[in-house]
Amino acid sequence: MKKLFLSISAILLMYTALFAQQPNKLTSNEIFEKVQKLNFLGTALYIAAHPDDENTRLIAYLANEVKARTAYLSLTRGDGGQNLIGPEIRELLGVIRTQELLAARRVDGGEQMFTRANDFGYSKHPDETLQIWNKEEVLSDVVWAIRIFKPDVIINRFNHRTPGTTHGHHTSSAMLSVEAFDLVNDNTKFSDQLKYTQVWQPKRLFFNTSSWFYRDKDKFAEASKNFTKFDVGVYYPLKGLSNNELASLASSQHLCQGFGRLTTRGSQTEYVEFLKGDAPKDKSDIFSGINTTWNRVKNGGEVGDILYDIEENFDFTNPAKHLPKLLEAYSLITKLENEHWKKIKTAEIKEIIEACLGLYIEASAVSATAVPNSTIDVNFEVINRSDIPVELTSITSNKTNKKYFKGISLAKNKKENFKEQISLKGANYSDPYWLRNEASLGMYAVEDRTLIGKPETPREITVDFNMIVNYVPISFTKNVIRRYSKRDKGEIYEPFEIVPRVTTKLKDKVLIFSDSVAKKVEVEVRAGANFTSGTMQLDVPKEWMVSPSEIPFNIAQKNDKQVVVFTVVPPKNQSEGNLKVIANSQGEKFTKELIEINYNHIPKQIVLKNSEAKIVRLNIKKKGTNIGYIKGAGDAVPESLQQIGYNVIAIKPSEINTKNLQQFDAIVLGIRAYNVVNDLKFKQKFLLEYVKNGGNLIVQYNTNRGVDVQAPYQLKLSRDRVTDEFAEVTILDPNNSLLNFPNKITDADFKGWVQERGLYFPDIWSEQYTPLLSMKDKGETPKLGSLLIAKYGEGNYIYTGLSFFRELPAGVSGAYKLFANMLSVGKE
Repeated sequence: MKKLFLSISAILLMYTALFAQQPNKLTSNEIFEKVQKLNFLGTALYIAAHPDDENTRLIAYLANEVKARTAYLSLTRGDGGQNLIGPEIRELLGVIRTQELLAARRVDGGEQMFTRANDFGYSKHPDETLQIWNKEEVLSDVVWAIRIFKPDVIINRFNHRTPGTTHGHHTSSAMLSVEAFDLVNDNTKFSDQLKYTQVWQPKRLFFNTSSWFYRDKDKFAEASKNFTKFDVGVYYPLKGLSNNELASLASSQHLCQGFGRLTTRGSQTEYVEFLKGDAPKDKSDIFSGINTTWNRVKNGGEVGDILYDIEENFDFTNPAKHLPKLLEAYSLITKLENEHWKKIKTAEIKEIIEACLGLYIEASAVSATAVPNSTIDVNFEVINRSDIPVELTSITSNKTNKKYFKGISLAKNKKENFKEQISLKGANYSDPYWLRNEASLGMYAVEDRTLIGKPETPREITVDFNMIVNYVPISFTKNVIRRYSKRDKGEIYEPFEIVPRVTTKLKDKVLIFSDSVAKKVEVEVRAGANFTSGTMQLDVPKEWMVSPSEIPFNIAQKNDKQVVVFTVVPPKNQSEGNLKVIANSQGEKFTKELIEINYNHIPKQIVLKNSEAKIVRLNIKKKGTNIGYIKGAGDAVPESLQQIGYNVIAIKPSEINTKNLQQFDAIVLGIRAYNVVNDLKFKQKFLLEYVKNGGNLIVQYNTNRGVDVQAPYQLKLSRDRVTDEFAEVTILDPNNSLLNFPNKITDADFKGWVQERGLYFPDIWSEQYTPLLSMKDKGETPKLGSLLIAKYGEGNYIYTGLSFFRELPAGVSGAYKLFANMLSVGKE
């Protein structure tokens, strides 16, 4: 009986932080699973709208039990959501969620794709969604994804027939999928794509339904008799995990959305409803009637004869035994006429050959970053840990195609190290490709057609290791990476990045001038290379003044920083505009800020954004000075309040007590504080005591999922929200002091808001509360719960679902005035 070697620790380690960039080192079990996958020629595409919409149970089942090539097409990158782990929102949040999806796919075995659709926030109807997105462009991207991926079956996560019953993005994803199914094989539709790919026709389209969509178990039970269904709770002995455990680990990668969860086990049925195409004859197999064998492709039978035999007689103790036959199959695959399957299966079998050889090949740069048109020192490591003869004939850099001849015979388990200089001539920056051009509200702008759909920017610098393995020429392509160690973390792998020679950073992205007094504005300059010098200047609107006109900088060491200080003088009257930083060095202008995103569960990311800030001359008044802030899920409200002169002090939950709260003129709870700070339920008595004794407590929005905000009077949260940032706002109590002191709030203060008005408004409250504002989305009833105030003892309790966490960082003047009034209540 074959011995199966399983290292569960190795499987679990790949989900952890330090190993996010580590090369994939396959165990014998994993090699065998790769062989099984190599022998299945079927493809499935799962389509939905956002990161976290995907059914990881079904994706894991298709990828690991069925062995199908499986991908998730997420129409957006989740840019419009909230972030539970940090302050990043909008496009930076989209970068995090992109990487979390890739982390999930590394676990469940799927691949990841996207369209250019920008997640502009919650939408209540697909009509609105498709208008903002630009329906034709997103539809073209769905068609493009299908033509590129060439799925046999497509599975929609949502129901295209029920517009208005769920998020408009959800329904839109299904509607576009259904429409694309009928277009992808028509060469008159989106014909510009055919320069790069061919038309394609999937065999069938499904809807991944469940009792949730029916809201009635009896109706679902009756309808499900006609559905295709299968048990996705299967157990994988080779992994030591069930499919549900694997799926749980995958979905737990969505940490910025709070999706970390317990693993689950046991039988579970998934249902898919047939929508279009050829119906499967076997209702337990979505690939029923589709040829998924090697006979699917011309001359594939000969390949199959070799590979099926390897699968049947796989040697778990010595996978290298199969190398001669694997190399024979590899040679046949490279000669196949079917370019699509040839490309896919060539990549798959090369990975298996590499693993069977015990081959470790690496190109590690001596630094994690470099600038375009420079040269870098790269350390190479190559080792063959099999008995099969291997010769490294040469290495080739992708940027210059320069070939470095080696002629090294790789003796068994003898490590070969050498160093070369690699040119970065013509290299582009390593930032996310979809952020390089200015986006619209609904769409990202991508000029290069071949990049559309890709989850991330392809690595700029790669190296081909050209070898002869058992007399068969074969090359393996590797990204240049950076490998190093830290005493407290061990070995670390990071992406190698191409960055600008000069980047700059403004401390604040919004500069609020509450009077005509000048402010010092600090600009941090960072060098991407040694001996970097030049000048800095600020570009400000016409009515603003800045001095000096330019400041020189001189930085000797790469990655070192220098701070320069300008004086900015605002106009006397209210004004808004953008302040832009321009650096000049060696005849080039540099206008970007380098942002690093570094969380443990995803690879380190860099983003290049315009180095600029919104500047606002605002006639604003305020009362009080010291503000206590209890952090919730993460926002930039404290920094925003500091901009208008408040002294904001962070309060740790452990520090909440009667004595400590007395020092504050007001206390603010960050967004979703009751959702994420468990200790608050034990500290609420102190907060309410603070209010009762004359304090001012402001509670920002929380989701309504099983949360008790423990307000002084009855207050029930709902899912009510107003998603139209232009929605008309009606002032209900114009004489209320909150709307008059110290700033008069008018209709004009609700102009220029971004993304939304607010979310998760209360819909039930006791008579002690006074609702101050009314607003609604088109076709809906007015929502009165966006801003509530109640007197409690000597103080004031305020609950608001208004999206200040978006408006203040965006420099919305009216939002600043309204927040200053909330902080000033009771201080007339």
